[in-house]
Amino acid sequence: MHLAFWLRATAAATALVALAVPVALAQDEAPPLRPGPAGRAVDGATAGARRLSDVPYGLDLRHRMDVYVPAGAMPGAVPQPPGRGAPVVFMVHGGAWSLGDKAHGRVVHAKVGRWVPRGLVVISVNYRLVPAVNVLQQAHDVATALATAQRHAAQWGADASRFILMGHSAGAHLVALLNAHPALAHTAGARPWLGAVALDSAALDVPRVMAARHPPLYDRVFGDDPAFWRAASPNHAVQGNPAPAPPFLLVCSTRRTDGACAQAQALADRVHAQGGRAEVLPQPLSHGDINARLGEEGDYTRAVERFMASLDPEVARLLR
Repeated sequence: MHLAFWLRATAAATALVALAVPVALAQDEAPPLRPGPAGRAVDGATAGARRLSDVPYGLDLRHRMDVYVPAGAMPGAVPQPPGRGAPVVFMVHGGAWSLGDKAHGRVVHAKVGRWVPRGLVVISVNYRLVPAVNVLQQAHDVATALATAQRHAAQWGADASRFILMGHSAGAHLVALLNAHPALAHTAGARPWLGAVALDSAALDVPRVMAARHPPLYDRVFGDDPAFWRAASPNHAVQGNPAPAPPFLLVCSTRRTDGACAQAQALADRVHAQGGRAEVLPQPLSHGDINARLGEEGDYTRAVERFMASLDPEVARLLR
């Protein structure tokens, strides 16, 4: 993985943001954490949760996250000491890198409705979109959001050391990139996390995708620079990681015809070769349903939960 390439791209992104905001804001290291009200449930599916809306992690309007905590919790009232807080599912939405939103029902409803009443915290993140930024800058946004959430986890009753990264589609690509080479997130201040669940990405080996016949959207997202392809490729990021990656669960749709499951298996093989742990979970579901149905009662959700439970005893206890 070309870490220098990554750092140049993210430095350019920071400069662009600084030019786009008022001088007074640009002089601040970060906006203060002033979350929206801990409101009622979004709908019946999230009745066991309270939402802190649009918590900022940067200066851009897209630098926002929603934090879902158990309905009986009082966020910020009793900070939890290290090792005593709730595990966190840190969710990154999809949308072809160019659209999507943290509050979309398919992104949060079933997941929040299942896991938050069991005592987990769910955080759903927005990030800047193509073409305003490129995918490496998006990954840096996600890493910055992760670092911010970890710093403030205790005030939400959560444990900064018990984060599980999760993303769907484009979000799965971004999560997989960070999990494949955690130094990319550490440069943004993120602490180690437990592992990652990538929900149906077909961009795990970007050079291979770009060398084959592919949809035009990939040209808009990844451009024509092979060095950028490698820098944005989770499969290649694993090669640049001097230590084994955190555990991976790679969910893929068997209904797709673009080789998503083959890419998942290739990434898992690469992780294994590096001494890490990776599991592939093929599912006979559509691309959208792999996201929307996670959290619904059934074999699929239970399989994902078995992986999550294997990462940490407290996660296992809450998911029993």
